[in-house]
Amino acid sequence: MTATVVDDNVVVARAPRVSVVRGYRFELVKLVSQWRIRLLVLACWIAPALFVAGVSRQSTLPADTLFGRWMHATGWAGPLVMLGFAGTWALPLLTSVVAGDVFASEDRLGTWRHLLVAVRSPRRIFAAKALASLTVILLLVAGLACSSTAGGIVAVGNQPLVGLDGHLLAPGDAAGKVLLAWVCALAPTLALAAIGLLGSVALGRSPMGLLLPPVVALAMQVAQMLPLPVAVRLALPGYAFISWNGLFTNPAQAGPLLIGIVVSLVWAVLATGLAYLLFLRRDFTNPAYDGSGRRAVTTGLLPLVGLTALTVAAVAVATPSMGSGIEQDKVQRSVATAFAHLYRMQTEQLHRPAVTEAQLKATAACTKGDGQVAPQGAGNDWRCVVTWHLPGVEAAGTAIYQLDVTSDGRFVADGDGPKEVNGYFLVRTPTGNAPNPLWQFDGNVELLDTSSKG
Repeated sequence: MTATVVDDNVVVARAPRVSVVRGYRFELVKLVSQWRIRLLVLACWIAPALFVAGVSRQSTLPADTLFGRWMHATGWAGPLVMLGFAGTWALPLLTSVVAGDVFASEDRLGTWRHLLVAVRSPRRIFAAKALASLTVILLLVAGLACSSTAGGIVAVGNQPLVGLDGHLLAPGDAAGKVLLAWVCALAPTLALAAIGLLGSVALGRSPMGLLLPPVVALAMQVAQMLPLPVAVRLALPGYAFISWNGLFTNPAQAGPLLIGIVVSLVWAVLATGLAYLLFLRRDFTNPAYDGSGRRAVTTGLLPLVGLTALTVAAVAVATPSMGSGIEQDKVQRSVATAFAHLYRMQTEQLHRPAVTEAQLKATAACTKGDGQVAPQGAGNDWRCVVTWHLPGVEAAGTAIYQLDVTSDGRFVADGDGPKEVNGYFLVRTPTGNAPNPLWQFDGNVELLDTSSKG
């Protein structure tokens, strides 16, 4: 306690300010004492393991989900399937419930005056609430990652993982890439959490503050499905939820991922700073305060729109990325590379003489729309003819694939014959029928011209 002398006869005792550490502990206890937060923590640490283990035991796999077709073969596919689901749905909702409500809850309960009297510093209150919400969000993300990994390893085992270019990742390498993919997904998660803080501060008790992270995430997902230039896609913080795919090619397609992470972190810093400024300017004396609509637009929305325009311009200047990024030579190179890797896997299944990718000399000739349209851009009308050579065999082998290429560069190649190569989903091996790796496979076209063309 400190004493302040008011006059000669009166001494007023003044309590010291509450430190950020004490405020953080208090806010963290408040968060984890809520039943919905406890339920979310429990669900994130248990449900993914049950889901991955259950799906891995089913006869039908989510082949339309990235790495879903490999959930029978390796336990490392499960956490990647979960990461794809989390980036689309789970993480926006989790950031909404935690960060989107951390300030608005005080408005609903009318407890701002009590909190200010206790802490006596809006700056410390903001720091404590932001850190507490960040801690809970990190706990939830860690639960999703650890639980889904444990479920996959226990149900299927620590087996090699097939990458997006067909090459085989050893279990140790797969584990490192899976961990790195989840770490990279933290960047857009932080951006959504910062948007939740901004909405919670700017909109007060309005439910729109709580809905802001999932609404923004949904808008970014819709934008990724539209035929927008690559520069626009990379300028959105949600792109890092997609670009982790590039970790599973050789060499890794790191350019889009690094840009997505940087953009997400810049969004997180700016949105948190805007939330901080709005919080310091708010009226704590009015118990019916519901946020200032005009200030929310001028201080909250317009700077983020300006940041998007700035990042679009920066990416467009730094890289030649004003087109779709999906071009004929890139598609042909990706299909040929994946086919060569997977052909070796099929050769091993059938116990045929070993062959290397260099010996196969696989090439692909791809057209779009039966050659009636320019061979570029997304679409399900791509057709590729793969040609390869076997040592000691004069005639070249050919196989046909129908491709569905999405706007983010991911494609699914569907085998269209010959039957003994890729026309059926099972192959007859000396030990019985086995899934044919050449029947259908996933691939990834790097949208930026930064990877090796060799």
